[in-house]
Amino acid sequence: MRNQSRLAAFCALVIATQVVLAHAEDLGVIGKTYDIAERDLIEAMKDKLRQMEKTGELAKKQDEYKNRVMSGIEHPKPIPGIQATETANTHYYDPSIVTDKDIADATGKILYPRGTRVNPLDYIGWNKYLLFVDGRDQKQLDLTKRITAASDRPVKLVLVAGEPLNLMRKWKKQVYYDQGGILTRRFAITRVPAMVRQEGRRLRIDELRY
Repeated sequence: MRNQSRLAAFCALVIATQVVLAHAEDLGVIGKTYDIAERDLIEAMKDKLRQMEKTGELAKKQDEYKNRVMSGIEHPKPIPGIQATETANTHYYDPSIVTDKDIADATGKILYPRGTRVNPLDYIGWNKYLLFVDGRDQKQLDLTKRITAASDRPVKLVLVAGEPLNLMRKWKKQVYYDQGGILTRRFAITRVPAMVRQEGRRLRIDELRY
């Protein structure tokens, strides 16, 4: 890991230096000049990278990195703080925003002055359901199948734990993952399974007992 971090730092510094040098201008000489000692360091880094490439160490590091990335995709970390639903609960999410600047159309006409409260659901309907489940819990997956089969709208499955790609291959349908817990935090979901759907000008979140 330490060697890989050093390698990444080497590459970043070499690339950044090359970009800066490529866009440099000749501004003449002002005052006393000195040799640039950093050039020796950059050449040493380049030599190190060339040596690593020659010995196959660079390719090995790249394979290790690729394997770690793939492992993270196949086995993402569970979203912390999410538990199984024990008691059914319902709460709501208001998607309204307050504009922080004037919003104009293509002709420059002001549609929404700064400070206007705008609800996207007044203009774009939420025509689907989001179902958040723990992919490690077979009972939640079975419930997902039942809900999907009986639903009158598309149901998008969002895992908070489990293996989304493996489930996608098994079910032959799109499976999503709440990377970083962005959606569960936004909708204040702490228990799953949970369903998100539109109800009027709000989104309704039902934490489902199963």
